Amino acid sequence: MTIENFYALTGGDYADTKLRFLTDDRILRFVGKFPSDESFSLLKSSLAENNAETAFRAAHTLKGVASNLGFTSLFKVSSEITEVLRGGNTVAEEQFAELEKIYDLIIEHIKDLQA
Repeated sequence: MTIENFYALTGGDYADTKLRFLTDDRILRFVGKFPSDESFSLLKSSLAENNAETAFRAAHTLKGVASNLGFTSLFKVSSEITEVLRGGNTVAEEQFAELEKIYDLIIEHIKDLQA
């Protein structure tokens, strides 16, 4: 799989990411580090514990990472959940379900990309 195919399959923006990182090798290096980012797992556990402050921080961090890596679909849903959590609300099941679906798709395709 090419990096362009990866971005097409995951709802990302390859062209914008290429402008930021300049080379495919650089993109691959940073995309390859994404699975080790703990923002998603922290968000998930914080929501389960009704810890709004930590959940907000984790969602906001994930939103930033998604933006920097050009993961447009993940950025959009991360933005939505960040706004839900901003006021201390931890009832975000619908947004989290969508976020988890997109996150899992990205992780699956990163594995394919690295194979």
